[in-house]
Formats: sequence, C-alpha cells, structure tokens
Amino acid sequence: MEGPTSTVPRAAAQTGVSLWTSTVSARMHAALGLPLLTPSGPEEKTGQFRTGANFAVLGSIALSPDYYSKRYNFSMPHWCLDWELGSFKAVLARIAPGKAATKRLLSESLIIFGEIGGNDYNFWFYDRQRSRDTPYKYMPDIIARIGSGVQEVINLGAKTILVPGNFPIGCVPIYLSGHKTNKSADYDQFGCLKWYNTFSQKHNQLLRQEVGRLRSRNPGVKVIYADYYGAAMEFFRNPKRHGIDDPLVACCGGNGPYGTGRGCDQNAKVCRDPSRFANWDQVHMTEKAYSVIANGVLNGPYADIPLLHAC
Repeated sequence: MEGPTSTVPRAAAQTGVSLWTSTVSARMHAALGLPLLTPSGPEEKTGQFRTGANFAVLGSIALSPDYYSKRYNFSMPHWCLDWELGSFKAVLARIAPGKAATKRLLSESLIIFGEIGGNDYNFWFYDRQRSRDTPYKYMPDIIARIGSGVQEVINLGAKTILVPGNFPIGCVPIYLSGHKTNKSADYDQFGCLKWYNTFSQKHNQLLRQEVGRLRSRNPGVKVIYADYYGAAMEFFRNPKRHGIDDPLVACCGGNGPYGTGRGCDQNAKVCRDPSRFANWDQVHMTEKAYSVIANGVLNGPYADIPLLHAC
C-alpha cells in the first residue's frame, strides 16, 4: 500500500450512498491522506481516478424503481444501486482492463459500500398518507440487494469493503417535524422518535447478519460493518462534549421547533455558527456531525475493525 502513511490504500472506490452520507465518506477519505473526491459520473469515460472514485448519486435507492412501481404502485427516483454498480464496472473495465488488472487494482483498494438503502425508506416515510409499516415488508429485499452488491464487488477482486448501517432517522429534523406527536411515550430520553429509531436498528441488525454471511462465504476478505447509528448517537447522547448546542435543530431552515418550517434556500434563516449544530438543512448533517461519525469508524469503536487498522 502506498500513500502518506502505511494505512492509506493506493486507491479508494466508493459506491452506493444515500442522502446523508457522502460527507462521512469524504471525512474518512481525508483522514487517509487522500484529497476529497468529486462525483465521478461526469468523468466516467475519461477520468483516471488515481486517488479514488465516487459513484454516489444524490437520492439513490438500493432496489430498482420498477420494484416499487410493480409491488406498491409507488414512484421512486430513477437512480439506484444497479446504475451505480454499472458505472463502477464501466470505469474498472477502462482503467484496469482484464480480470487480472481489475483484481490487482481492487485488491489494494478500499471500497466504501454505502450507506445505501436509507432512501428506500426515506421517500416512503415522507409520504405520510402511506402505512409506515410497509417498509418492514421490503426491508429483507433491501438487505439482500446490499449483500448481493457487496458480493459482486468481491467477485471482481475487492479485499477490503466497508458496509455502513443506517442512521438514527428518528433524530432527524425532517422526521421530527413531519411525524410530530403529542404523546411523550413516542419519544426517547434524547427527544428522538422511538418508532423510527427502532426501524433503523432493525435494518442494521439484518445488515450485520448479512455482513456475517458475507464474511463466512469469503474467507480472506475483510468485510467491515460500520455502525453509523451508534456513532451518530454520540452527539445526541452527549452534545456538549462535542460542542453542539441542540442536536435536534437544523442550522438552515426556519423558525419551527426543529429549525424547520421552510427549505434551506437563499431566503432561509441560517444559524451563525454551523459548528455548534449537528443538523444542517433538516435532512443532511453538518461537517461537525459527520466528523464525529467518521472518527468513530476510523478509530473505533463504531466499526468491527477500526478502519485505520484495517488497511
């Protein structure tokens, strides 16, 4: 492995990301001594990606849009894991043609596979006219698709893959404002919505099991589970320790109880110091929050193997 330190992989490739996550991966990428990555899609046919590639697409889902339209008569965004993996393979075929070259490149690369799957739930939950229990029905299919995607990358030659879990969505301002209730029993001691956090934990439980199956199926491959949920709960449990005033309030938005009330546009109310906030625009977190999560994955304890030790 080459780079500023012995833990820096020669190349880093990221595939599959949902609304919140590109900045977590960016923080980790920077900690490995590599420059921040721009989206790789525009350079799919020309870029050499000497310090890594980012195949994330805003709003991408794990399952195909057809899955939701046929089974649930529900419209999902066009971008999905199939497209991201297709772009990933197209780039590999161009910059490392042939099985041997592809395996060699991937064997000395770090793959950050996600977080993916969160948007499959987000877009459903945003439509409050639909039953919130339905995503439990398709959760196993999301987990299976993540697992099969990771296996595809392993089959191509990857040896180190980080698979992140879902965030505590019950602590996200857009959920807190959109699903607000008058029942104290619906909230935990941190002010987060219990039902939605329990849902995230169920996804993560199944994903951990899938990661375990992938490990047993692929001896010699490091498949690392990243506990984004636990890492994020650090600043909800102990906000003052991280210099955060109120982790449930968005920095950019409006005058609602969670800093919500309008979108984060040019006319929105913006806080003076984003570094004292965990949430930026009601959906995405701040640099401060992403740094806390990335540190927990890089140095532990929120990864099966702290990432700085895995490379």
